[in-house]
Amino acid sequence: MGTVTKALELLNLFTRTRPLIGLSELARLADLNKATCYRLVSELCDFGLVEQIGTSREYRLGPAVLRLSSLREAQVPTREAAMPVLQALAQKTGETAHLSLLMGGALHMLGFAYASQHMTRVTMEDAEVLPFHATSSGLVVLAFQPEPFRAEVLARPFARLTGRTETSPEALRSRLAEIRGLGFAESRGAYQAEVHSMAVPLFNALGACVGAVAVAALASRMTEDQRRLIRFALTQAASEITTLWGGTLPADIATLWRLAA
Repeated sequence: MGTVTKALELLNLFTRTRPLIGLSELARLADLNKATCYRLVSELCDFGLVEQIGTSREYRLGPAVLRLSSLREAQVPTREAAMPVLQALAQKTGETAHLSLLMGGALHMLGFAYASQHMTRVTMEDAEVLPFHATSSGLVVLAFQPEPFRAEVLARPFARLTGRTETSPEALRSRLAEIRGLGFAESRGAYQAEVHSMAVPLFNALGACVGAVAVAALASRMTEDQRRLIRFALTQAASEITTLWGGTLPADIATLWRLAA
């Protein structure tokens, strides 16, 4: 792993629930020795990607992240273009819709929308990193990645998040093959015990999978009729978002979705 990769991976450790990280914790989370971690984070500080604050000298994301994000969104309005589609998806299904993007080898939440039909709903967090093995978004994105990427992810240890989380690499590999044949993925209580989610892949101009759009519902509301409604709505939304992003649906995916309509 190169020095630049190691430094940038430190940025992925910051989340909404962990916005401030001290040097010792940062080194532990990154599995680096303290001296190496300090050198890398100092370089990130020099470029404004992180900054130190307070008497405890903890680190947080720096102002350069906002500048880069604004420049990217102005040039390629990824989130802005997709949000109306995401909001319509939430209202059409009556459940929480969310969008994720593959960045730096991890799947990051890009946006979400809530439906107005129910008082109780699945809630999301901005900038959440979704596990590949336990979420429908993670599974569907991993299923449509090149084999070297899949092999690298499946070689990692997986956390058991609920009693229904699959952690066996062999079982997950079989599941991914099934997802490629279906064109969508489901997660029944594997990430959160009472949540049932469905997801479909999103593609770029070269036909490569770059993310996912998903709907997450309380398991108690996921009837067979609701599953069919959500699956159809997801394929429509994914086709629209892929087009808005200048992407192209692979012919086999377009066929699968058309036959399932």
